[in-house]
Amino acid sequence: MSQRCSILKCGRTSRAPCDCCKQHLCLQHLNEHNTLLISQLNPLTDEINTLNERLKAYMNHETILDCRRKLEQCRKECHEKINHFFKIKNQELDQLIATRVDKQQEKIHQLQSSVSTFIREQETTRHDVESCIAMIRQLNCEMNKIEETCFRINTHSLEIENSLVQIQETHVHEFNLSTLLHVYQTLDRPSASYLALASNDQFLLIHQNPNLCLVDSKMNVVKQVLWTYDTIWDMCWSSSLKRFIIIEENNICLVDARTMSIVNVRTTETRKWVSCTSFDTLLFLSTRVQGSSIVKLNLPPSLSVVKEWKSSNTHAKYERIDDIVSNNETLVLLIRNKLEKSIRMELRSCKTLEHIWSLSLDIVCNQDRRFNCCALHSNEWLVADYETERLLHITKDGVIKEIAPYKAIPYCVTLFNANILAVSRAGGINFYKI
Repeated sequence: MSQRCSILKCGRTSRAPCDCCKQHLCLQHLNEHNTLLISQLNPLTDEINTLNERLKAYMNHETILDCRRKLEQCRKECHEKINHFFKIKNQELDQLIATRVDKQQEKIHQLQSSVSTFIREQETTRHDVESCIAMIRQLNCEMNKIEETCFRINTHSLEIENSLVQIQETHVHEFNLSTLLHVYQTLDRPSASYLALASNDQFLLIHQNPNLCLVDSKMNVVKQVLWTYDTIWDMCWSSSLKRFIIIEENNICLVDARTMSIVNVRTTETRKWVSCTSFDTLLFLSTRVQGSSIVKLNLPPSLSVVKEWKSSNTHAKYERIDDIVSNNETLVLLIRNKLEKSIRMELRSCKTLEHIWSLSLDIVCNQDRRFNCCALHSNEWLVADYETERLLHITKDGVIKEIAPYKAIPYCVTLFNANILAVSRAGGINFYKI
């Protein structure tokens, strides 16, 4: 006997069981069910297309482009080292050749001069002629020896260890202030040590009174040099110079990370500096005065002023730019208002200093210390609040993501070696793995 359609009030004969709902349906309801299922595929197609576009965009994501820039920079530095090495070897070869050629050249010039004098004066003796002939024979013998001399060049294939460049997968959104509960390691510092920090991909630069020190990722001091200059207000790394830049009250110092040599670069600007940051071939400095400005300079050797920027804020004459940090073609400014005892954060373009966003921070400024912040992954920021002993995590859009109390007074923060956060405090530095 034929089975009826399972749909209520439908008396038609069932044509087939539906795999989805396990019901027996007539031809009409089977077609309707099929049409309904197919209609649900259209939004799925849209979602798939969106995912595909996101995947395409990921290939040009800023973090990927930044990695490629670092690889290109590494390639460029390796080429420079190879070119420098072969320049030295060419000089060694030239020196070896010169030791043999120069003495012989001098004898030839003396003989040429003697013969020219005889010819010019039209007067000579048989002894003079025989002496010249004997000298020519001697020079011929010596030339035979020189020509028979060869130089052997022993070369070895250039071996590049795979560990020279390490590519590690990290999740750029995983920074969380709650992970800073446990100090990974500490580094004590004597009193009178300056609190500023700076880092590149390998090292952290600190002042450990009386020395300027480089610290590696294992928190070991690997190099140090006596610091004989004035108060360190701020420091930063310049990738174009491959030098650390240190700001004193009126001067700028360059520190070579390989040799720890320090060069004091004098400028025509007689300003009081408070903060610095480097982007490409530019150096940005903020002045340590009320109504402070940002001075943009070309990096050495010229160190000439390109432009000076002043805030158009109505209370600008009461404001000081405590900190300035660059990241991915943007500058973040920490601006203190003396009149209101407040501080705000501004994001601006590195190229034009055009305003992008502002954020007022819930901090009352009672002390006259400078505030500090550092760049995190994904264009986010971390602010050290020494007034209320907190760390503030700020998103790339200028929103407070998280606030965490800190057990000591955090004066300065910086990220180095991609996953290590350093927090400068009185008496030392705390290190955290993120």
